[in-house]
Amino acid sequence: MTPPDTDAPLATIIDESVPTRPPSTTDRRAALAELRQQRPSRKNTTHRIARWLHVYTSMIALLIVLFFAVTGITLNHPTWVFGDEASETLESGTLPFATTTDDGNVDWLSIAEYVRTTYDVKGSVDNFSTTGSGDTASGVIVFLNPGYSADLNFDLASGDYDLRITQQGIVAVMNDLHKGRDAGSGWKWVIDVSAGFLVLISLTGLVMQFFLRKRRRSALTIAVLGGAVSIALMLVTLA
Repeated sequence: MTPPDTDAPLATIIDESVPTRPPSTTDRRAALAELRQQRPSRKNTTHRIARWLHVYTSMIALLIVLFFAVTGITLNHPTWVFGDEASETLESGTLPFATTTDDGNVDWLSIAEYVRTTYDVKGSVDNFSTTGSGDTASGVIVFLNPGYSADLNFDLASGDYDLRITQQGIVAVMNDLHKGRDAGSGWKWVIDVSAGFLVLISLTGLVMQFFLRKRRRSALTIAVLGGAVSIALMLVTLA
């Protein structure tokens, strides 16, 4: 054995003179436990992702969910108009062009665009039809929008028409938006996306409860009881 260098520091001499021991079983277990704590487990990763999705989807959907919650109450109570009554406007006149084309078909497009431009009629055409024949033939075009309707009746021979425009209050408009009735395809996408957010919020909320040991059992018990009560009320209503 080589004698230690007397000029080296004391700590170095001691470290070099003491033979190195292999780590014991206890030391290895402690090292492995520490390594596991440093590595994010699959459980912690799932909980972190669920919490992130739950928080940010909740913030995105907050106002949309609030809108559908409020309009759900007003839909359940259709008499709650809060003084916002519907208004009705009657217009009449004569179309400045022939109601039929050269081939004898009703010129629906020109008639519809004329009343849109002249009376600022909104909404999409819900239906159009003709009744009668000859000099008594007449046509009908119905325009619909959330909380809004316009009914045009016109005589095919003379071009005389009557237009009835009904504009309901803001509560009726919101109720129609809630149901997606007479709304465009863009609003239907809003409803679908909102429903998707609600599903995601619900699922991530349930996932988060599985990782809360102190509240997991009570939270899941309440969820099961709430679901059972809802199903029971549904069955009572349908009975």
